Amino acid sequence: MNSLSIYLPHIMSKKGVDTKKTRVMVFGTFDGLHQGHINFFEQAKNFIKNSVLIVSIARDKNVLKIKGEYPAKNELERMALVKKCKLIDRVVLSGIKNHLSHIVKMRPDIIALGYDQKAYVKNLKKDLKNKGILIKIIRLKSYKGKTYKNHLLKTKR
Repeated sequence: MNSLSIYLPHIMSKKGVDTKKTRVMVFGTFDGLHQGHINFFEQAKNFIKNSVLIVSIARDKNVLKIKGEYPAKNELERMALVKKCKLIDRVVLSGIKNHLSHIVKMRPDIIALGYDQKAYVKNLKKDLKNKGILIKIIRLKSYKGKTYKNHLLKTKR
């Protein structure tokens, strides 16, 4: 038994056979998709075999609060864009006032954070444990970090 086995839920497949599916959840603005985002999704999806990748799209108001400006695309446009990516199994909008509510609803086994994600991270594991969710939090590697940052791409245009 490996250390992740406590995180693996049993989920009924479409054929009614019990299979192990690990829910991996990631978060971001995704104001246009670039190769860095695709790499981010691939790292999260491939962290463990037979996983379900859930992507949480940041709300416009939260993007303003964290980044100091609204995204170019609104949250529904960004959600529609991300849904087109075949690596992703489910796309949800984040909470507006409470960043935990949608995480609790999705009940991920693993939260995969980007190399530069800092917002809402400090007490995340403890806050989720208080809500009855035991979770593994991992940090993904950067993909050419200085090249594939949306704010840097915008300035190059």
